[in-house]
Formats: sequence, structure tokens, C-alpha cells
Amino acid sequence: MKKKLVILGAGESGVGTALLAMKQGYEVFVSDGGKIKEEYKNELKTNGIDFEELGHAEEKILNADEVMKSPGIPEKNELVKKIRQKGISIISEIEFAFRYKGDSRIIAITGSNGKTTTTSLTWHICKNAGMDCAMVGNIGYSFARQLALDPKSLYVIEISSFQLDDIKTFRPDVAILTNITEDHLDRYDYKMQNYVDSKFRIVENQQVNDVFIFNLDDTITNQNINKYSIQSTLYPITMSKELPQGAYLTNAQMYLKWKAEEMHMSIEDFALKGKHNQYNSMAASLGATAVGIKKEIIRESLQTFQSLEHRMEPVAKIKGVQFINDSKATNVNSTWFALESIDKPTILILGGVDKGNDYSLLNDLVKEKVKAIVCMGVDNRKIHEAFGDIVSLIVNASSAEEAVKAAFHFSDKGDVVLLSPACASFDLFKNYEDRGNQFKHAVKNL
Repeated sequence: MKKKLVILGAGESGVGTALLAMKQGYEVFVSDGGKIKEEYKNELKTNGIDFEELGHAEEKILNADEVMKSPGIPEKNELVKKIRQKGISIISEIEFAFRYKGDSRIIAITGSNGKTTTTSLTWHICKNAGMDCAMVGNIGYSFARQLALDPKSLYVIEISSFQLDDIKTFRPDVAILTNITEDHLDRYDYKMQNYVDSKFRIVENQQVNDVFIFNLDDTITNQNINKYSIQSTLYPITMSKELPQGAYLTNAQMYLKWKAEEMHMSIEDFALKGKHNQYNSMAASLGATAVGIKKEIIRESLQTFQSLEHRMEPVAKIKGVQFINDSKATNVNSTWFALESIDKPTILILGGVDKGNDYSLLNDLVKEKVKAIVCMGVDNRKIHEAFGDIVSLIVNASSAEEAVKAAFHFSDKGDVVLLSPACASFDLFKNYEDRGNQFKHAVKNL
């Protein structure tokens, strides 16, 4: 008898899991309550995979041996509750893929901020070292799809808390936790501890030969690290002291100490600028060292890395005004990091779908650096309330084009126009990529 796997959600992780499950001999059924994208629908059809859209055939779903739930579907979903009541095991895509990874190794990266940059940089170092590796997870292809179509000997995986919520055996050889700040609390009953527990699940199955890299300067990580029985070997990163093992920054030099290995390099040579990126660079360097990459390759890779699209991406300089696209900043902390790395007068474009944001975190940086705010969202009340007393110029815009024109109007030569919304994008845009692309298009049209 074939094992019945039901997949809820036909996005990248759902379809990737379906392809891998078919290959592994499961009876697969994919169910999506919404409309499935044409490209994914064609893939399911081509591979003879049974699916439905715009609704769920409950009887069929509740007859599954196991259910893979897309990370976008919350626990409070009625169908998920029924599956739980029936005692059917629910897993995430990374858990399913992990079963079929064979001998390949995994570097897994999570955190509230910096995980995409750290993942990309780690992959860049591994690729430069000539390793047979792929970057998967929240960035690009799903882990399951990569395994099904083009297996590699090393996976660098960006993992969200939602994906960690439904793991059982998933165990990375190297786990990196960049930091923990308030985010997605709407998914965790507005309890910060639930979100913290979720992030720390990345180490729950690790063993003594595995490696856990974490930020010693991150308050929430440190307040919680002793609550869990972590078996793996700890390698911290810090800017506050010298370490016997790990990575630290002192006198504008990064020092990396790994067993008997040691390297140091000037932060002036890092391609990525800004304090937050120094943390990301230390974490990626340690992660790469843990899988045996030589320090010369690491040094060269830190110098040659190109910054990511929609993450502090320089767009253009027009009449001496620099435009920067940081559309991927979907929470307040990301915007804090963006402002922290800029040393010029700034016109800040903020706004979108507010996830319960506390803007007071930005007050000091806004006072110091921001001369005008352009709100780009359907409901901007909270931004006006937060900054009305600090910034004299706050205007609303209902499109990227309007926002760019207003920001340019307020700017002088030598200023920076920064799109760093601190919010999700679903009110005016399809997603943060769409928002960033519309911003870039508007800048080019000036």
C-alpha cells in the first residue's frame, strides 16, 4: 500500500514536496483553498499529480497518512484543527525533504533579520570554494524541489519560524540564528515566548558534533539560550569582547577562531557595509569554516559579494540624490538596521500592512537622520501618530510613483531617498518584490 500524503497549499514548498513525494512513491494529493498559479498547475499536471484548487475536499484530506502544510497556513485554520483532532501527523516541507537528503550536509539559517543576506553570503562563499551546493528554502527553490530535481552535497537553507513549527527530525549540521526581534506575533498568539521557542527549534535535534552559531550581542537570544537543552557545540559572534572560539570584531578587524584555525581581516574590505552586515559576515564566515572552507576563500568571498535585490540595493543617483531600495524590510527592526547604516540626511518611505508595529524603536534614528517621511500604504494613521512630533514633513502617497516623486521633491543634493517600509506589502502590492520593482521603475522614470 502506498502511503497517502496530502499537501495543503500549492506554492513553491507545496509543489516541491509533491514532486519529491511522487519520486519517493507516495500517493500524493495537493489541495489549495485559493487559485493555483498557472506555472505550478502545469507542473502538477505534467507530473500526473492529483490536485484541487479554490476549496478543500475534507473527506479526502482527513484520510491522509500524513499532511504537509504550507508555512503560510496558520494553526488556527479550521481544516488544520480537524486534521489535528484526527491525530494525523502534520509536517513542514523542510521536515519532509530532510528524510531524503541522503549524505548531504545542511547549513540552516534563521532569525528575525539578516537571514537572507547571511544565507546568500554563506552560499556565495561555498560556491566560490567549488562545493556542490544549492541555496534553498525561503529564498529561491524549495529544499524539496532541489532534492527531487537536482540533488546537491550541501544545502544552504533559509528557514522561517513557520517552517520550524512543524519539524520533527530536521537536523542541520550547522545552525545559524542571526537574532530574535518581535515579528509575526499575530501567528504566535501575541506571545513573544512562543515565537522565541519556534526560532530555537532549529537546534532541537542537533547533536554534539553539530555546530550552533549565534549572536552573543542579541538580548533575546541570550536571555533564552539556557532554557533549552542544546547538545551542539556553540560558536558565538560578538562585537563586545575577544573570544577563545567563534568570531569577534575589535578595532575594525574581524577575528575568526575555529579549533586551531585563525584568520582576521579589516571590515573596510567587506563588500557589505553597515553594522548589521558585519554580524551577517561573521555568521556566514563561521558557517563556511564549519564545513571546511579555507580562510583565503572566505576572505576573497567577503570582498566580492554583491548586495541582494530589495535589500539596501542602490538603485540610482539623480542630481546628487541616492535612491536605495530596501523593500525587503518588512518589520521595524529591518528599517532600524537600514537607517543605522546611512550617514546622510534621509527621506524615508514607510508603510504598508502593519503587523502590530512599535515604531518608537525608530525614534532616535529618525530624529537624527530623517528630514521627511513619505507614507506609502492604505492606512498611514499609526505612522503619523508615531512621528508627527519628530518630523515636520510627513505626506501620504498611494503608489510607488507618487512616493518617489514626493521624496525627490523633498530632497537636496547629497541626500538619500530610502524605501524601507517596516511593513508587509499586501495592501498596494503583490509582495515586497513587486513593491521594490515598482519603486525602481518609478526612480528610473524620474
